[in-house]
Amino acid sequence: MHQTLQLQNLHILLADDDKDDCLLFEEALKELPLLTHLTCVHNGQELMDQLKKADKLPHILFLDLNMPRKNGFACLTEIKKSENLKNLPVVILSTSFEQDNINLLYKNGAQLCLRKPNEFAVLKNLIFQAITLSEARNFSQPPKEEFLLADANVI
Repeated sequence: MHQTLQLQNLHILLADDDKDDCLLFEEALKELPLLTHLTCVHNGQELMDQLKKADKLPHILFLDLNMPRKNGFACLTEIKKSENLKNLPVVILSTSFEQDNINLLYKNGAQLCLRKPNEFAVLKNLIFQAITLSEARNFSQPPKEEFLLADANVI
């Protein structure tokens, strides 16, 4: 079904306060043809603390918008303003996106927005698509019309 990426030991960081969503994400990753290591943090402050003390940054960050202590918008802004963190690819996760939020996230440097689907198979495909698009684009931001990944865009 999917081609295996040439990446080895891909370190993925997931920031999401919903532990069930974290478990689903982890299960989806296990079913993908990728060698990955997943780290989960459950609030924005924990995320920023982890990033600031990391010897090596993750390959990609999946960031939920609605988290306690510091939301995803604040984390994205802080990441992109930091000289050490600004090149970290950030994929925003949320259940819904208002057009104004999409515009703001794009302007603030998020790489992609991924709408959380209700179906596991769709989640798995969207995660794979986000990782492969990031790799193919060498972590640069896509054109704005390709910024939001949702079930309708599944490959």
